[in-house]
Parts: sequence; C-alpha cells; structure tokens
Amino acid sequence: MDTVVQLSKKLRGGKIDAVELNEEVLANIASCDDQAIFIDLFADRAGNEAKASRRRLKAGKPLSLLDGVPIGWKDLFDIEGRVTTAASVVLKSNPPAAKDAKLVAAGKAAGMISIGTLNMTEFAYSGIGLNPHYGTPRNPNDLKAHRSPGGSSSASGVVVAKGLLPVAIGTDTGGSIRIPASFNGVVGYKSSTGHYAMDGVFPLSRTLDTLGPLAQTVEDCVLVDAVLRGQAKPKIKAISPKGQTFLVPVNVMFEGIELAVAANFEAALKRISKAGGKIIHKKFPMFESILDLIKTRGHVLGAEALHLHYACVNGPEAAQMDQRVVQRIKLAEQMTAVDLVEVLLRRKELIAQCNALVGDAIVVCPTTPHVAMPIAPLEQDIEEFFRVNAKTLRNTMLGNFLDWCGLAIPSGSDRDGMPTGFLLSAQHGRDVAVLGSGLALEQLIRG
Repeated sequence: MDTVVQLSKKLRGGKIDAVELNEEVLANIASCDDQAIFIDLFADRAGNEAKASRRRLKAGKPLSLLDGVPIGWKDLFDIEGRVTTAASVVLKSNPPAAKDAKLVAAGKAAGMISIGTLNMTEFAYSGIGLNPHYGTPRNPNDLKAHRSPGGSSSASGVVVAKGLLPVAIGTDTGGSIRIPASFNGVVGYKSSTGHYAMDGVFPLSRTLDTLGPLAQTVEDCVLVDAVLRGQAKPKIKAISPKGQTFLVPVNVMFEGIELAVAANFEAALKRISKAGGKIIHKKFPMFESILDLIKTRGHVLGAEALHLHYACVNGPEAAQMDQRVVQRIKLAEQMTAVDLVEVLLRRKELIAQCNALVGDAIVVCPTTPHVAMPIAPLEQDIEEFFRVNAKTLRNTMLGNFLDWCGLAIPSGSDRDGMPTGFLLSAQHGRDVAVLGSGLALEQLIRG
C-alpha cells in the first residue's frame, strides 16, 4: 500500500477515489491470510465516511490533508455504538460506547476513514502480543515460523507491515507502540504523556499511558500527528544531525543483545556520526536504580493495572482471561501502600536526575535487544514467556518510567530477514525534537 503521504496527494489530486480505495482496503482485509488482525470491521461506517469524503474531495473542499485516508484503531478506543473489549472476552457484556473516543472523533473530523479495531494483547499487558481469545497476529516477516508481532499493539504493527492499512493508532505504556514497530519493521511514535487526549481510551496505567501512530515512514507519523491534533499542515521540519548530541547508554540497554541488532545499531550510529552528529557514550546510573526499585518495591504500572482489574482477576472472570495477563496483574498484590508511595517519590527524583543528564540531547539505543521470536516456546512455558517478555520490554520500559517520548525506526534486519529497530528518545515534551530528528535521520538509520 502507498504511504500516508502518497495517498494524501493522490486523493486530493483526483488520482484515486475515496470510495474505491475503501472498497479495495476492505477486499484486501477479507482475503488476507491472517484473520487475527482485526477484531471488528466497520464496513457500513467506513463506506458512509468514504462516500462523504468523495463528495468533499470532488468539490475541492477536503476537511484536512488526510481526508479519505483509511486508519485502524487499537481495540482500546471507544467507537460509538460498539463495546470496547480491550481484546478480552470479559468486557463483552459492557454497554456500547455512547460516542467515539476523542482521538477517533478527531480522525473523523479530519475526514479519515475508520476501518476497524485492531487485535492486541488482552488489556494491553504484555510486550509479546499473544492473545488466546482472538488469535495472535503473525509477524509477516517470517512466512514459515509464527513469530511474535510484538505487543501490546500487535495488530497495529502487523496491519501496516502487511500493507493492509497505511496507519494504525496504538497505545504505549511500557513499549507497546515501539516494540511492534521494531518487530514488524515499521515506524512507531510514542508521544509524551498528555500529548493526545486520553478520553474514551480504555486505560492500563493512567500515569504512563500514551498514544501514537504506527506507519511506514517518519513523515507519515508527522503528518498523522499534525492532522489528529487539528493542524492544517505539519509544523515539524527535519532537524539536521549536524551539531546535535546523541547519547548512547553504556549500561543495561545492551545487555544480552543479539549480534545483528548490535551490528545494525552501530552501523547506523556511524552514518549519523559521519553526517555530523556528535555521539557520546554515557552511563545512566538511574537505569540500575529503576530496575532495583521495581524489583524491590514494584511498579506504578502494576499497581494501577491491579486497581483497574482487581474485581476481574479476583473473581470468576479470571478463568476467562489470558492466564499470563492474570498472573502479571496479580504480582502487584505484593506491593504495600508504603511501596507505592516510595515508587512515586523515587520516580520523580530519577526523572529529574535523568533530565539533568540528558538535557537537550537525543538518547539512542536499540528498540529491543532481539528480533521477533517464535511464539510456540512462549505459549508452552509461562516462565519462559515472563523471562522473554521482561527482556523485550526492558529498553522501552525505561523510557516510560522516565517519561520520555520516543520514535522507533527500522534499522535493517538479521540474516533471517527479521527487522531490527533503532530508538530515538528525549525527555518529556521534546516530541518536536524527536520527530524532527527522525525526519532527518530515517534514511541514515535504515541504511
């Protein structure tokens, strides 16, 4: 499928028709070999929206630069008239949403065509992407083995990688946009907390939850971000690496890294340096402090997830849930009130320390320390699942804890053709710096 930017130009230039594009998208989804990608399709809604878009485009009065462009939503977003299930079966008896989530409404106001809701880890609580209720989407980069699509926005990464949709909107609490981007070989933008309105989005952690697009290019993410925030056109421009400082952590983030991931990262780093970027390798003492704090006291994410799902995991509904998710949520029962207060206080201190260390620099590291792995061993052994899940989430989770924004860009592949990822991060609120740097660095990172 064309990129978001390409579709935008073709739609407004009259080279493609919004209705015909919508019909093609739905036909491709119907004939797709992976039926675990969508939880629900909105054929009627999408058809009506496409017809309205066609009329506006023919009249030369598009609502935005993305009028007529199809989009998919992770199954955490309220869609008017539909029950928001969070890829679980225990919420199916809930009342349907009275209105669209605020971001979905923003997409509609921009003329974008909502195609459907996308599969994910149940309740968004895993970096692997397994789902026993609706199936686990296949990572399209391996046609033989069923590999992890990444989580929790699993299908949001797969749907773009397979070319079924040009953009999908996911959520990220510990890496749930950036990990699927890395595993599937697409771009994923995790915004700063508060960047988008969370109204009508089923939460995991109200402290850490963020939203963002997964698309084929950084330019696509920048355009989608601008339109969904009501801007007539993107204000973000490419920021040359010349004169910029890029910090490479020398601790934690490279532990247990696969050779291809490291090699592709280092190759990209050399290209950035050759283009004028200042590369500084630096120790981040707060990384070990964060891991030790979580190990000894727990995590605000766990506490908030337990608070949200307490009745389910301690009631008869637990038997209908993914037992991996149940066990992860119940781990927070070990936390005390003192633990939670200590975590919140220490988090504030560690963010301040890290901000002083990072300043205006961009932090760069591999998005994940390994490529997408076959899921069979993880489905068969819950202890192996927990071990791999923790490692998969490690680099991205640190960014969430420190309240960073981040941008995951494909950096090549290993000898089996599995994508590797390169992550740009910056302190909270520096989204323009991350996206602007990404615009300039994308081709250098891809190689």
